[in-house]
Amino acid sequence: MDRARRWIKGALAVTAATALGVTALATTAQAADINVAKNAGFESDLSNWTCSAGTGSVVGSPVHGGAKALKGTPTAQDTAQCSQAVAVKPNSTYTLSSWVQGSYVYLGASGTGTTDVSTWTPGSSGWQQLSTTFTTGASTTSVTVYTHGWYGQSAYYADDVSVLGPDGGGGGGDPVVIPAVPAGLAAGTATSSSVDLSWNPVSGATGYNVYRDGSKVASVSGASATVTGLAAATSYSFQVSATNSAGESAKSAAVTARTATSGGGGGGTVPKHAVTGYWQNFNNGATVQKLRDVPSQYDIVAVSFADATSTPGQISFTLDPAVGYASAADFKADIAAKQAAGKSVILSVGGEKGSVSVNSDASATAFADSAYSLMQQYGFDGVDIDLENGLNSTYMSKALRQLSAKAGARLVLTMAPQTIDMQSTSGEYFKTALNVKDILTVVNMQYYNSGSMLGCDGKVYSQGSVDFLTALACIQLEGGLDPSQVGLGVPASTRGAGSGYVDPSVVNNALDCLTRGTGCGSFKPARTYPGLRGAMTWSTNWDATAGNAWSNSVGPKVHSLP
Repeated sequence: MDRARRWIKGALAVTAATALGVTALATTAQAADINVAKNAGFESDLSNWTCSAGTGSVVGSPVHGGAKALKGTPTAQDTAQCSQAVAVKPNSTYTLSSWVQGSYVYLGASGTGTTDVSTWTPGSSGWQQLSTTFTTGASTTSVTVYTHGWYGQSAYYADDVSVLGPDGGGGGGDPVVIPAVPAGLAAGTATSSSVDLSWNPVSGATGYNVYRDGSKVASVSGASATVTGLAAATSYSFQVSATNSAGESAKSAAVTARTATSGGGGGGTVPKHAVTGYWQNFNNGATVQKLRDVPSQYDIVAVSFADATSTPGQISFTLDPAVGYASAADFKADIAAKQAAGKSVILSVGGEKGSVSVNSDASATAFADSAYSLMQQYGFDGVDIDLENGLNSTYMSKALRQLSAKAGARLVLTMAPQTIDMQSTSGEYFKTALNVKDILTVVNMQYYNSGSMLGCDGKVYSQGSVDFLTALACIQLEGGLDPSQVGLGVPASTRGAGSGYVDPSVVNNALDCLTRGTGCGSFKPARTYPGLRGAMTWSTNWDATAGNAWSNSVGPKVHSLP
């Protein structure tokens, strides 16, 4: 189904914020390693920095370290770039980093003599660290480092810029010293298999080590991490340390967190790795099925779709006679049979023509009440949010919270956003997913009817390739969702979507790439995600039309993931 798309221009890059696994770090600094950037913390206002068209200033709040930070204010014609030429040594590698805050903040280096680099963040309400590396050419003695926002966006902030590497003759900051011990370690959302951690950033730190019960389990670049692979209903002790090229700080004070007793967010009986399929409650030329005809490879069957009523937020459901059920009781019996076989059957809300609107407290309550009523009436395990015509994160989050309170811990909650909806954590769909992360089963983004999109490495990828699947999934995996809450949504056949169909072998390669680091295209994620939930298809009916080729291939692959 073709849909209108928005586009944000620019070649962007997202630094993968979390690299779970043990990372070897130098224990002593090389003698030549210094921060060659001058006035890196803007304590001397804009000395050594040049900002375009007067768009840069220095503020006393917010700051990451010290007393001052840079504020850049983009206009419709200017990105508010602030830059500095730093002295570098030829044929040398430097690590460029900065703490930033705001929407669409970029950090980069030009004139390197080799490959110029840049990285970016779509936005955050707090400080986060951007980092990249560059290597100088054989005759390069000066490189321009810069930071900027984006046209027409709100102001951004930057602080504690670092260009770490050999002294190029221009001097710079002090030699690198071991950072201080992190403070403020706190545990956040806990699922049955993961715990979210956060702490206060440490000035001079380029990374952090995360310890579980005294053993290092992760190395990350920012002041937060999600520790996965945990046992349900189990207490763990966590600590963090700060690192840079000089070494590692002592461990922080410990914090204890206990994992939840059941599926991570919601999940009912959903297996660790699951296949989701949409079942069509209508006849559009695909094979007409009853639920009993849906192959056993499908773990979650999303009945498509609920209907809107004249009451804002309220939904209803009516069986289409075209699917051949003699009665509602026959349909309910099929749902019960699927559940007895360990499957989940949920009700999908939305679709391309769906018009359910949840944009007030009253409509949020109406949604929750009506959805729960349908769950009781038909035996649905939960709901799928597939609203392709707009979503209000504030009120949809309230509606889903109310539904969860009614349905309990076994609620199965899935989402199927379009690709544009998950390009940034500031988008309404992404915000909703993060708002309800503790009750969310899986987000199966639609990697079709899309056109080209940005991957988490800042490159543009065209739909219909393994890179499109992996590089876009990376945004969700590094944007706050647990791997168990990420699935790959694709058409079951060439007739299942207007564009974006990929052969099942491509889906399987993408699953291997994300979970095992094999089968990748040109994009290879910085780490693997063995807990990835699985895959989704539109639809079981189009799959049947093609002889169930999709589920026969992708189903066994999903169920054999690590």
